[in-house]
Amino acid sequence: MPSFDIVSKTDLNEVANALNNVRREIETRYDFKGSNCTIEQTDNVITIHADDDLKLRQMHELLQGHLTRRNVDAGVLEYKTPEKAAGQSVRQQVIVREGIDKELAKKLVKSIKGSKIKVQVAIQGDELRVTGKKRDDLQAVISFCKEQDTEMPLQYVNFRD
Repeated sequence: MPSFDIVSKTDLNEVANALNNVRREIETRYDFKGSNCTIEQTDNVITIHADDDLKLRQMHELLQGHLTRRNVDAGVLEYKTPEKAAGQSVRQQVIVREGIDKELAKKLVKSIKGSKIKVQVAIQGDELRVTGKKRDDLQAVISFCKEQDTEMPLQYVNFRD
């Protein structure tokens, strides 16, 4: 039976490259001269240190722009609430999400089954396996999932006949 997997994966090497580009741009931009703005990554957590809220928002725009240039969807970023640090400075953690969480997986399974397409959907860890009798049904599921408004970018991999 034909099948494919619905996954949400992020290339962490591309994220690291984008962060290096952001650091380089922060060092050279005029509005960041003399500021104490840094951006660091440990595993799936990015920590942003900024002088104030305005610079924090500018760093968000820089980060999203550089991720988009590196073909990483900016939807993988989950921003935590900013914390006050010493004086006016602000610290914020940004989590790079990977895998489909249980709530989103259940929502996708329910919507695919509600679409009356003749396929079976199974949750396997942090990915979904879709199997069906016809390749056309699987392609219909892919187009249906692309139309759905999910907060995470999805990839459709491992297509087998």
